[in-house]
Amino acid sequence: MNFDTTKEQEELISKVDRVCKSIRSFEELCYIEDRLNEKLVPEFSKIGMLGCPISKKYEGLGYDILSYCKTLERIGEEGNSMRTFFSVHTSIGQMILQGWANEDQKKRYLPATTSGKSIMAFALTEPEAGSDPSSMISAYEDIGESYLLSGKKHWIGNGTIANVITTYARDKTTGKISAFIVDMNSSGVTRKEMKNKMGLLTIKNAEIYFKECRIPKQNLLGDIGQGLNIAYSALIDGRLSVAAGSIGVMKDCLNETLHHSMSRRQHGSLLAKKQLIQQHISRIVVGIESSKWLTYRAACARQKLHDYVEQFKLEQKQWHSKLNRDNKIYSTLRNDADRLTAIAKFHATNTAFDCANRSLQVFGSIGYQKTARVAKHFLDTRATMIYEGANEVLELKIASEVLGDNFRAY
Repeated sequence: MNFDTTKEQEELISKVDRVCKSIRSFEELCYIEDRLNEKLVPEFSKIGMLGCPISKKYEGLGYDILSYCKTLERIGEEGNSMRTFFSVHTSIGQMILQGWANEDQKKRYLPATTSGKSIMAFALTEPEAGSDPSSMISAYEDIGESYLLSGKKHWIGNGTIANVITTYARDKTTGKISAFIVDMNSSGVTRKEMKNKMGLLTIKNAEIYFKECRIPKQNLLGDIGQGLNIAYSALIDGRLSVAAGSIGVMKDCLNETLHHSMSRRQHGSLLAKKQLIQQHISRIVVGIESSKWLTYRAACARQKLHDYVEQFKLEQKQWHSKLNRDNKIYSTLRNDADRLTAIAKFHATNTAFDCANRSLQVFGSIGYQKTARVAKHFLDTRATMIYEGANEVLELKIASEVLGDNFRAY
């Protein structure tokens, strides 16, 4: 595999880099003040970044998944708060619609999201259903021309500003879990910001409440009973985006650590000349390189899955019901993407947290304030080991792929 950055990717990353630098000081201010960065959407919309991997047919930029990951890597240098916005809006928002929505749904929703006029969110997690979404309580019933949905979701990224979300609920009669597209201005939908977070301070999470919310039949996503299949496919993209952003975090930690250690003197010499400081630096470098190749490889596997699915849609009618585990090619490609993204997310997030911790140690007390970039990375990266699949669950997932279903531990 050739992961060298192409000229086209360089041009895209350069645009992203310019926007990141232009709003860096404002992002840092918003972080300290624990408020939303309202410059993010309009500034990134100018370069089309809010639709980076979405087809030009729906007014996106149409980039491949590896190119998208490399942009998230650059955005990750600014912190996981900023990168999480894109993961939610695009990876587990728009890409669900691009992959699972029918043509009418795509035309109704995607163009507004790629322009930034509409922001997306993904509402799966519940108070009693985090790592085990199959235990969700939210329920719906068929009442003729619409579905009636009641329940509660929480820790929903972009939840305070989202205009449209995908959400999941259980049929009160059959117990089957289905997926829905919900306009947040629908009656019966309310939301409340979740406050007092440790980090991720410029991305806002919300609790979302559904009280007999009427969802038109045309907003069913996929087929009845396909909810978990759709949600799990979204988590593949979510984990990949977290891994990509984690590389950026490590790169920024390295830059900050190099600058500090080569300019600060202690005990008569520069920190960078001290062996134990060099050990911290070398570990960060190794973390960046190892995470890069795991993540890029996972992105290529995800691209193969995407390409196959899109071709399958062109050739098959009623493709929703036909695209399942019985299709050996689809099953193999999906398993590969699922496994490799789990490995990449597990490794990159654990490593990024370790790198942030090492950087903070090199800075010492100077780094122990939220005004220090390494402190922000330390706080934010802790969350990445929890969301999009807790790393303990991913370890079990990775092991079960080798051991087989008879040894599944969850």
